[in-house]
Amino acid sequence: MDRYALIGHPVAHSKSPAIHAAFAAQTGQAMSYERILAPLDGFVDTVRAFINEGGRGMNVTVPFKLEAFALADQLSPRARAAGAVNTLSFGADGIHGDNTDGVGLVRDLVANLDCPLAGRRVLLLGAGGAARGALQPLLDAGPARLHLANRTAAKARELAAHFTQLAGSVAFSAGGFDDIGSDPFDVVINATSASLSAAAPDIPASVYAPGALAYDMMYGIEPTAFLRAALAAGAARTADGVGMLVEQAAESFLIWRGVRPDTAPVLTPLRTPPVVE
Repeated sequence: MDRYALIGHPVAHSKSPAIHAAFAAQTGQAMSYERILAPLDGFVDTVRAFINEGGRGMNVTVPFKLEAFALADQLSPRARAAGAVNTLSFGADGIHGDNTDGVGLVRDLVANLDCPLAGRRVLLLGAGGAARGALQPLLDAGPARLHLANRTAAKARELAAHFTQLAGSVAFSAGGFDDIGSDPFDVVINATSASLSAAAPDIPASVYAPGALAYDMMYGIEPTAFLRAALAAGAARTADGVGMLVEQAAESFLIWRGVRPDTAPVLTPLRTPPVVE
């Protein structure tokens, strides 16, 4: 049986083993998937030990995505654009690194939440690793406008500069929370870490256009502070990031096993809280 794993610190809370077990059962794949808690200073040694034990691939979660990027012998174009790796594959030609986070986000928005991005106005909050992983797939989806906003404006502009050449016809801009402007957005995505501390980014209520969707990449048993604030500010719909989790897992599964699982039966029981409309 082929072995796969999630590596991170912490990992005990992760739903990934259950997700991949469901994918394996659905597609008839002989594989196992486990959690591996790596010491904060022991990522590379833990990965190489797993490879030596016959491991075939790993998902990488915080705080190791940058170390995974540095470890990979080959990188996919989307991993290079993101500057981070969340999916490792081990083969005769070495370690291959990919990033499935952004494509998972876009697929959840478009396919699961029926929220097309083409021609829409999108606001992405944050300028860390989560935002970086999302930028290329969001630009590829063809919104009319994509604005990147961060508490520190200079960091947002610095990150945006790396993606300007990928913007094509998209009106792509960046700045601080205090200069988002008064033009509303159809989709507002929280890629900050504020939800980890039960806080919400300090953005104006006017960012939500009629019918707007507020999306938090984080997920939990209860709606995040960002989602609660979005509803109070006039967002028509909210959704957390559990769909992104399932969709990025499906993309990793496709890379490893060559078959794409059906995500709907896996996502439905996991999507808590449900989408609010």
